[in-house]
Amino acid sequence: MDGVFVTGTGTEVGKTVVAGVIARTAADAGRRVTVFKPAVSGLDDAARDGVMPDHEHLRMAARSEQSDDEIAPYRFGPAVSPHLAAALEGAEVEAERLRTAAASARAGGDFCVCEGVGGFLVPLRLDYLVRDFAVEVGLPVVVVASPGLGTINHTLLTVEAVQSAGLKVAAVVLTPWRPEPTSMEASNLEAIAELGATAVHTLGYLDPGDPAGWPALAL
Repeated sequence: MDGVFVTGTGTEVGKTVVAGVIARTAADAGRRVTVFKPAVSGLDDAARDGVMPDHEHLRMAARSEQSDDEIAPYRFGPAVSPHLAAALEGAEVEAERLRTAAASARAGGDFCVCEGVGGFLVPLRLDYLVRDFAVEVGLPVVVVASPGLGTINHTLLTVEAVQSAGLKVAAVVLTPWRPEPTSMEASNLEAIAELGATAVHTLGYLDPGDPAGWPALAL
């Protein structure tokens, strides 16, 4: 593969962490890794809480020298969907700008980790969803999900949406995975693997600011 597209079953499921670990694993293997995210929202909350924004996390993970604009063409303060964040600024997300920027990111290395925004059907604009952008990028998709209650339904719906869009599901990653998972979590993993007919990986708790301590996640 020359890259992956990382999506999730929703917000706050660990997409950026998983994308970062994939990028660092590829970089450690000697790949020239670039990263891309069409839009980042929630910069106000990140600044208030002292949290590294998603595009900065991806750059650090990949050991990339890309600029903010090269990684994330659209960056918004409020923690809302990109289409709303843009509207609040009197703007709108331009699909062509994303296509051009994503192509440049992919051309800059030999392995590109592209992270979506929220879930697979989140609107970048009302007539252009994350799904539509992912189809144009054309990379195999990694679905990130939580391991707990409800994840079978959420994950299989996302897997089905990805496949219905004509894209390949490279793997599902369940995170954060406990050192000793509950019987329900172990059953969830088995059910997703069987019903989704896909590889399922796990990623435990980690320090997002300490890449040296991250485990490898090779797909």
